[in-house]
Amino acid sequence: MAKHWGKVLTAMVTPFDSDGRLNLDMACTLARHLAASGSDGLVLAATTGEAPTLNDAERFDLISAVSEAVSIPVLAGTGSNDTRHALEMTAKAEAAGAAGVFLVSPYYNRPPQAGIEAHFRALAAATRLPVMLYDVPGRTGRRIAHDVLLRLFREVDNIVAFKDATGDPAAAARLVAEAGDHFELYSGDDALTLPLLAVGAVGVVGTSTHWTAPEFAAMIAAVEQGDARRAREINAALLPSYAYSNTDDSVYSMSVKAMLRSQGLAVGECRLPLPAAPAGVEARAAEVWSGLQAWRAGQR
Repeated sequence: MAKHWGKVLTAMVTPFDSDGRLNLDMACTLARHLAASGSDGLVLAATTGEAPTLNDAERFDLISAVSEAVSIPVLAGTGSNDTRHALEMTAKAEAAGAAGVFLVSPYYNRPPQAGIEAHFRALAAATRLPVMLYDVPGRTGRRIAHDVLLRLFREVDNIVAFKDATGDPAAAARLVAEAGDHFELYSGDDALTLPLLAVGAVGVVGTSTHWTAPEFAAMIAAVEQGDARRAREINAALLPSYAYSNTDDSVYSMSVKAMLRSQGLAVGECRLPLPAAPAGVEARAAEVWSGLQAWRAGQR
């Protein structure tokens, strides 16, 4: 199973320099900062890491450098809507130092369920590493069917975890009830972490966890201890971070980078098609961070 990956995983942004080039030194600095701040593991080269704008050399330079820089597990985003390309990347993940691979469902070409299942089976067979599947139909255009997930979890030994960004806790509850001994469920939407914990999730693959990892760890612990009131209190404290992280004007990668820049981490701006963060985002980041700091002080 995937428990060695931990409970609070952060989908890390990819730092770029002022010319838009990959900044490996800052990537290592950021990874160490996240590890020290409470992240149990990192997911690299995924959506928040601007994977569509990374070439293969950049992707594996990033995975190799960060894997060497930290002792926490690093999952390599090697998914694609081109199975042959994804096979090449997945086969290289172990040599790059990854502790697991992170596979998004094929996007844009919207294959039928038979194609989605064959795609994941082929990729899992290409590596000895444990695999986390990722379903985000709002981005891919096609949800992974329940019966496909059941077969993959039950029949493919190294498919051991699922990042659920479907926004459907009821379906997640059914999945856990029917296949919970074969996989571990992670929330793929920070704001739905508490509902998913209630139906059997073990943790989160987060974005606001760049600055809220201690709160997520405490909320997960509260649920595990049966303290629903405390879990709700922590979740309420996280609401401003949820709201800040993704808006019509500033999506996850942009907002997270703005937050990190406001804290003195020179992670750069995003690459197009994500534009520079609009005016006011860093000021809003500072407000959100200040509010969280004040809440933390009140807990002491």
